[in-house]
This record gives sequence, C-alpha cells and structure tokens, in this order.
Amino acid sequence: MAAGTSCDFAFSAMAKRSDRNPAAWRRPFLSWLDGVEAGWAVPLLLACFVAVWTIYLVIAYCGAGLHPDVLETWTFGRHFAWGYAKHPPLMGWVAGAWTTVFPSADWSLHLMAMTNAALALWFVDLISRRFVTGDKRAIVLLLLMLTPVYQFHAQRFNANSVQLATWPLATYCFLRSFETPTMRWAAAAGVTAAIALLGKYYSVFLVASFALAALLHPQRRAYFTSAAPWISAVAGLAALGMHLDWLVASDAAPIHHALMHAQSDLSTSLQDSLSFVMGLAAAMAVPAVTWVMTAGTRITRFAKDFAALNDGLRLLFYVAIGTVGLPVATSLIIGTDLPSLWALQGLFLFAVLVVCGASYRIERFYTVNMAVVVAAIAIVTLTIAAPLHALYRNSFGYEEGRTFYRQVALETTRQWRELTGGPLEHVGGTESLAFATAFYSADHPLYGLPALPSQPDANTSPGAFTDHGWVSLCFREQADCIDAAEAMAVASGNYVRREFTVQSRLFGLAGLPRTVIAFLVSPAIGSGGGSRRSP
Repeated sequence: MAAGTSCDFAFSAMAKRSDRNPAAWRRPFLSWLDGVEAGWAVPLLLACFVAVWTIYLVIAYCGAGLHPDVLETWTFGRHFAWGYAKHPPLMGWVAGAWTTVFPSADWSLHLMAMTNAALALWFVDLISRRFVTGDKRAIVLLLLMLTPVYQFHAQRFNANSVQLATWPLATYCFLRSFETPTMRWAAAAGVTAAIALLGKYYSVFLVASFALAALLHPQRRAYFTSAAPWISAVAGLAALGMHLDWLVASDAAPIHHALMHAQSDLSTSLQDSLSFVMGLAAAMAVPAVTWVMTAGTRITRFAKDFAALNDGLRLLFYVAIGTVGLPVATSLIIGTDLPSLWALQGLFLFAVLVVCGASYRIERFYTVNMAVVVAAIAIVTLTIAAPLHALYRNSFGYEEGRTFYRQVALETTRQWRELTGGPLEHVGGTESLAFATAFYSADHPLYGLPALPSQPDANTSPGAFTDHGWVSLCFREQADCIDAAEAMAVASGNYVRREFTVQSRLFGLAGLPRTVIAFLVSPAIGSGGGSRRSP
C-alpha cells in the first residue's frame, strides 16, 4: 500500500510539473484540449477517428470481401421496405441512403460503418456536455476509443452496430425530456426510442430501462404527472406505425427470427448470462484500468462521488443498470441466448457515469497521455496490424470464405453470360456466397431464388420455376447446401452443374484455394424438362 501511495504521489508531482511547464511535444495536444469548448476539438477528433479506422479496414481487408453481415445489410438496402425478413428496417435504410450518395464499394461501406461509430461518439458527447466541460468531455470519448466497440464491433455494420448511434441519441432525448418535460423533448424521446427499436428489437431493453429509471428516480412524481411520458408514448407509436402494420402483414417475420434465440434451458441461460456480464466487463477492461491509473488514490472517493450524483447522472445510472439487468433477467426467465455483443452499444453509459461523476479535476498530464495512447494504438494498428492481418487471411482464409467473394462473383457471372447470353438476375445458395455475388457481380443479381418453394416435392412439375434464370452457389464441403440446391435445380427441369476452383490473391501472392459448386438454371438451357451436367 505504501509503495502504491508513493508511486501515486510521484505521478501526481509529475503531472503538476508537466501542467506548469509542458514538454514541446505536448503543446499541440494541449491546444487541442483548449478547443473542446471552442467547438472544433471534438469534430477534429472524430474526423481523425473515421479517417484512420476506415484506412485500417481498407488495408486489413484488401484481399477479402466485406463481412456477410454488411453484404446482407446492403442487400436489404437495395429496396425500401418497412421491415425485412430477419430484422427491422433501419440498417437497410441507412445502407440504402448511403449508397444513393456513395458507390457500392468496399471502401464506401467501411466508411459508412466508421461514420456510424463517429456519430455514436458525437451523441455520447451531447450527453457528457450536460454534466462536464472541457477535458472531461474528451476523456469520455478517449476511454470509449480504448474499447473494441467503436472500431472492430462497428465495422460489421448490421442490426447490432446500427444501435451504436441510436442508443445514445435516444438516451440524450430521454434525459432532456426528463429534465425539461416540454412537448418538443417528449416527442423527441418517443421518436428516437422508436428509431432504436427500428434498428433492433433488442432496444426494447433500452426503452424498458427508461421506464425503470423514471420509476426509481426521486423526481418520478413530477415526471409522470406531466404530459411528457404520454407524449413520448404517442410519438413513439406513431413513428412505429408503418412498421407495425408491416409486421402484421408479414406474420411478424423478424420476431419469429428473433425467437429462434429463445430455446435455451436454465443451465445454458445461466452460463450465457455470466458470459454476457463478463464479456461486457472485458470490453471495458482497458478503459477501466486507464481510469484507475488516472484517478490514483482519488479512486477511493468513488463511493462518496456515487452518493453525490446529481439528478441527471442518477437517471443515467438507473438506465445503465437496466440495460444490463433486464436482458439477464429475461434470459433467465424465458431461456434466450445472450451474447455480450448485443449490449456493447450501452457501455457508453458507464464511461459517462464514471468520468462525469468524479468530483475531482483530471490533470492535463493524464488527458494528454490518454490521447497519446489512443493515437499510438491507432497508428500501430494501421501500419503494422492491418497489413499483417491481410497477409494472414490471404494464406489461411475465413470460414465464411471472404477471400474468395470477388473471384466467385466474377467467375459465376462469366459462366452465366457464356451460357445464356444475358445478365444474371437471381442468386441463391449459401448466404455468404449469394450476398457476395449480388454485391460484387457487375449484374448485381437479386438475392434469393425466384418463386421457389422451400422444399420442392414430387408434385413439383419440371420447368415450373424457370421463368427467371438463377444460380445457386455452395462451397464443395457444404453438403447440405449442395443437396438443397440440387433439389431446386432438379425441380426446375433445366440446369447445369458446374464446379470451379478459386484462389485468394493479395498483391500477386497466391493464397488459399477453395472449390465452389454452382447450379445454373435458365430457360435457355434446354426444353421439355431436360437437364444436363457439365463435366
């Protein structure tokens, strides 16, 4: 204890000397911190964040295609709908809007993912500035940048990562509505909560946490006797209206998909809940250690600072507890899966609470050090980890086959045009290859087979499904996919089975090979229900 105390005193003395007479290399960082309240420092930080991590993604995945989740999101975004088969519509809307402005290219969707992460951090800063100014606002963002959430989790733009931005925005509007129960903020709270639900139904836990926080807060009577909660409810339901109508019309397809995760027994749910909490703790481990080193012996004030939280921070504390406790309780009661990545978008609440709830000033010595660590990690990751990752994946590949996506799409399109003389309109098979072909093929075929029953039977007449040509793709080792694709092809009556091998390449370096089985079905292949197979 004495050694730890003396070490802390040494750092404190060093911090004071540095603040009085900073080294020359620290001065640009100090100027940047001076710009936080001037209004330019946070936008500059977020712009650098987007630039660095977008370039990282471009380099790290230059020999591979986009993640299947991102390709699925792009596929949803090709047409506007009030919902999609597996998810509510927000992620598709974002991708669709983005690709009306930017091209459908890898770098573009990487940029979209990082822009979403930066927007999330901007909304977090909106919350922080309600309680602190200057350096502490920067510290909240720097601590969050030390998690893997806003870089590696965010890059896989899907129903989970779209919540990175919707949760802090909805939380900010709820906070403002609770503090100032005007019609404007009440309506904003309801609409932004609805937007979060349109991102993923998991956001029901955020909305429930708002209700729980309002009930537990000492000012609950004033809030619930005002019109604010009722305006929020009406505004939220109005914003969800068209999606709810679509849900009824589609027999609640996304809910059925979500319920596939509700098949666990109590023992499994207990294990999942423990892993859930431990996963969230692990994601916050580096910023937690960083904060403890920054606070030093002042960390002993934590209990006193917690007891003295102002009304706004106390509300956020109840929300934070709800976003962790309610999913765990639900999992234990109804037996659902509970991966921690479903809740990563709520970790910002704990960073805000710890930093904004601290009663003491943080010396700039520590804030600059934190900024340097964040910058150093980004630079090392960009210059060393990214190219090494690309080289490794070129040699060892991915289970989903990302290093072959472009080659498969190009070869499939070539064979289809050679066979039919026309563009490829539909593609199916294993999801990853089908999504990839839809994205990387110059024909951009629609994902999914046209008007095919999920299980053709003996009553299916040959040639019944050949009004539209289609291709079904499987990797050779995917026996179930091949069996299903062949059954569909046989039901069509006109098909060609092809087998080809593709090989990953990175800057001319040959990588892993993999074989693809393709079933090409077209009315132009034959007549009278015949079929043929290529050698």
